[in-house]
Amino acid sequence: MNSNAISSVLIVGGGTAGWMTAAALANALPQGCRIALVESEDIGSVGVGEATIPPIRLFNQSLGIDEHDFIKATQGSFKLGIEFVNWGCRGQRYFHPFGSYGRQFDVVNFHHHWWQARQQGKADNLEQYSMAWQAAQAGKFAPPVAEPRSVLSTHDYAYHFDAGLYARYLRRYAEQRGVARIEGKITAVQQQPENGHIRAVQLESGAVLDAELFIDCSGFRGLLIEQSLQTGYEDWSHWLPCNSAWAVPSERGDFTPYTRSTALSAGWCWRIPLQHRTGNGQVFCSSFIEPQQAADQLLQQLDGEALAEPRQLNFVTGRRKLFWNKNVVAIGLSSGFLEPLESTSIHLIQAGIAKLLALFPDTSFSPLLRDEYNRIAIREMENIRDFVILHYKLTQRDDSELWRYCAEMQVPDPLQYRIELFRQYGRLVPGELDLFGNTSWLAVHIGQNNLPQQSDMLLNYRPVQGSDYLAKMRQAMQQAVQQLPSHQDYINQYCKAEPAP
Repeated sequence: MNSNAISSVLIVGGGTAGWMTAAALANALPQGCRIALVESEDIGSVGVGEATIPPIRLFNQSLGIDEHDFIKATQGSFKLGIEFVNWGCRGQRYFHPFGSYGRQFDVVNFHHHWWQARQQGKADNLEQYSMAWQAAQAGKFAPPVAEPRSVLSTHDYAYHFDAGLYARYLRRYAEQRGVARIEGKITAVQQQPENGHIRAVQLESGAVLDAELFIDCSGFRGLLIEQSLQTGYEDWSHWLPCNSAWAVPSERGDFTPYTRSTALSAGWCWRIPLQHRTGNGQVFCSSFIEPQQAADQLLQQLDGEALAEPRQLNFVTGRRKLFWNKNVVAIGLSSGFLEPLESTSIHLIQAGIAKLLALFPDTSFSPLLRDEYNRIAIREMENIRDFVILHYKLTQRDDSELWRYCAEMQVPDPLQYRIELFRQYGRLVPGELDLFGNTSWLAVHIGQNNLPQQSDMLLNYRPVQGSDYLAKMRQAMQQAVQQLPSHQDYINQYCKAEPAP
């Protein structure tokens, strides 16, 4: 073993971020490294990130986790995408699907054929050519098939789950692989005088826990990355002004295989169906609505009786100026925050872990590895930020202060460029390290009425009749969805959880 190899890692904080990190490190470092996690049962976790995007499946698979066992343990359900209500205009709905729209059948992109046919009155709404939406609106679910010629191969999926149960599930996984959990509150942090690196943390009990590498999963407070290392924070609230949220569980209602996001006067509310309850919340801007009024709005949206009092969370959208500083890597909310509009909270944890494993240091803590980690992390989060801003910017609503502000605000230059290029020419421009691909950007552009002024010029030279293909594609999807089991039937057959206590 290399004499400079890291032999001890301490994860500060539990919750989803801490136990995802612990499980991944235990799997990747099965010998030669002591891994410990310190947390206090007296300090709660945020625990509102119950909706995910498809890459979470890769994370679970990398750990060898059985999908059905995981769904049972977390009271989970399946997610084919997100339905957006009242975002572009009041009364308007659209769907952001996981998978693709149709299938590429020509050198000209699918959406240009669709837009040409739509203008000619020969095509329906864009989501009608998405297998994910055809299944979602029918309340159906099954994983995609491996046969590439089948329309049942064109969708993807993610999960809804109870984040607290997921953390508990991963804790068992990590402890079975040697991770030591230490109970206690941290009262002091010791730094090395020569370079400022963290040397150890001291607990309320007096115990001192040392390590070579520290992972900060302490949530918004950033115990190590900010309180000790004073890394600094980049505030994005001028683009994303929402700064608070209420969260409340309710009795289970309609068991949809998708998340719903409904825009309200000063923010938006989410609806996430689980096997044992429905997760609900409202993200809002306290400059435009009183917190109690926002809570009342949320309670009016519930489709079942509330199971607890609403819980409020306050935040400042943005990121740490560095995600990796000295011998500390911040993962999860300690690294920054983006509202969960596109269910990216847990993905950002996953992405941080993946970068750490790809650039795992030795005790020299090379600035090259650190700088590359920070470069990638910053670009990834800024790309997600721009995609979230897109939802606010592309609104025609003028019925409240928030929406008027968002419609008029200046946005980052790269985002404005992408908006204009699509508006004028229907062109989608993938960015470096983009999490969300063409389907996602297309869903929001079209769903919120940023419609192309001009189609692809190559359509003038193509003999293909796109409208004929679209009609056949939609018919094939409508026939295929009849073969699928309902979301509830699929759960009942493969992964029904035990009744919740």
